[in-house]
Amino acid sequence: MTGSGKTFTAAHVIAQLERPALVMSPNKVLAAQLYAEFKSLFPDNAVEFFISYYDYYQPEAYVPSTDTYIEKDAAINDRIDRLRLKCTSSLLSRRDVIVVASVSCIYNIGAPENYRDASIPLEVGYRTTRGALIEGLVKIHYERNETEFLRGRFRVKGAVVDIFPAYMETALRVELGDEAVLAITEFDPLTGERIRALEREWIYPAKHFITPGPQLETGP
Repeated sequence: MTGSGKTFTAAHVIAQLERPALVMSPNKVLAAQLYAEFKSLFPDNAVEFFISYYDYYQPEAYVPSTDTYIEKDAAINDRIDRLRLKCTSSLLSRRDVIVVASVSCIYNIGAPENYRDASIPLEVGYRTTRGALIEGLVKIHYERNETEFLRGRFRVKGAVVDIFPAYMETALRVELGDEAVLAITEFDPLTGERIRALEREWIYPAKHFITPGPQLETGP
């Protein structure tokens, strides 16, 4: 039934409980509508969107009558992939999270403790080196690219490491000194314009599935 006040009622319950909430929708279209409504109802909360990131998906198949094998094929929506990663980072860093999701949210995306433990904590004064930071970024699936600065990539120039977090629309500039972070700056990746100085920031992995080093060495 439309117009019965379901969303408004749910919003009041979420506001009263002040706990992270998951709102599930039966399809992507309704999920997008609910996402917009909750964003307007909770302008200061972390309202996140978590649906399947496939624009197109063809599972592998075999047709016995013609002895035809069809390879798996898929096209991933980059914007939805960013929103999924942003949702995960918000759940690990904030309390006021409302996730609007489709049935996609029931499928496994890896262990949350592995994702959290692999994240890189950065803070002004934090003890690290350029080499250690680069190694850490590569381990959590960031790619180094000096010419094409896109989401999920980083670039290095001297003692400065620019990182474009996979879940953000802005980028981070980390200035390093003698084995310590001197400054962290948020900036526009297109124009290079400085947005604000930060005291601390977490860099979360560029992909959901993270396998710890010991597990890679020992196997499942």
